[in-house]
Amino acid sequence: MGLLDALLGNAAETDAQDIQLELSQLLAPGETVRIAYAVVRDLMVFTSKRLILVDKQGVTGKKREYLSIPYRSIERFSMETTGHFDLDAEIKIWVRGQTEPISKNFRNDKNIHDVYRALSEFAL
Repeated sequence: MGLLDALLGNAAETDAQDIQLELSQLLAPGETVRIAYAVVRDLMVFTSKRLILVDKQGVTGKKREYLSIPYRSIERFSMETTGHFDLDAEIKIWVRGQTEPISKNFRNDKNIHDVYRALSEFAL
């Protein structure tokens, strides 16, 4: 169900070891992937040192943008769950030095609580 959830816009937990191998060229010495979530084609990767947001672009997804956010730079974050007429859930992350938050949308509440809990665990 993980792949189907990710394609539908639900956050699906992915195998941390697979992501560790995929990001091995980007990780600092001693840095390890603790947990990762796939949302559609994008990834939210929680490592031992930072949050990495992977934005897969283009038709094939071969082009990627990697945004690294050290946990100490996260000032605050929020979660908005779905409602009766608003079926999208959202997490916002405010990073020191930026006025606008980084927003990640989810199709429903299914795993947004797990992502929020991971963000709480690593950023606080």
